[in-house]
Amino acid sequence: MLTAEMRQFLVGPRFAVLATIGPDGAPRQTVIWYELHGDRILFNTKRGRGKERNLARDGRVSLCVEDGYRFVSIDGRVVEEIGDQDVARADILRLGVRYDGAVEAARQWQERWSHEQRVTYLMTIERVHAPGFGGS
Repeated sequence: MLTAEMRQFLVGPRFAVLATIGPDGAPRQTVIWYELHGDRILFNTKRGRGKERNLARDGRVSLCVEDGYRFVSIDGRVVEEIGDQDVARADILRLGVRYDGAVEAARQWQERWSHEQRVTYLMTIERVHAPGFGGS
C-alpha cells in the first residue's frame, strides 16, 4: 500500500492529524506524534483523553501527514492497544526524542511522562491517498 517514497516521507518527524469517531458519530481530530512501525502506525497518548475513549468505542481512524500540498492520508483501524506502562512510557520517550530531541525529551520525561499513565496504539494501513507521490 505504501510506496518507498511514501515510507520515506512518513519516516520524517512530521506532525500528523488523527481523526477518531466521537460519541455523537462526528469526527474528532487531534495533532499527534507518530512513528511508522513496519506496516502499521504507532502513536501514544495519556490515559483519560478523548481519543482513548473514542478508540475504546470505535477503532476506526484516519491519519493525515502533510508537507504543503503533498500529503499522505491513511485510513485504518486500531488493532492493538498496549497498556503495559514499561512499553507505553518507552514509546512516548522514543517519540519525544524523534520530535523534540534528547534533551527536551529527557526534561519531559522527568516532569510528565514518567508519572503519567500512557497507552500506545498500533493502527493498520487499509487505504492510502497520497497526492504528489508517484504511484498513488
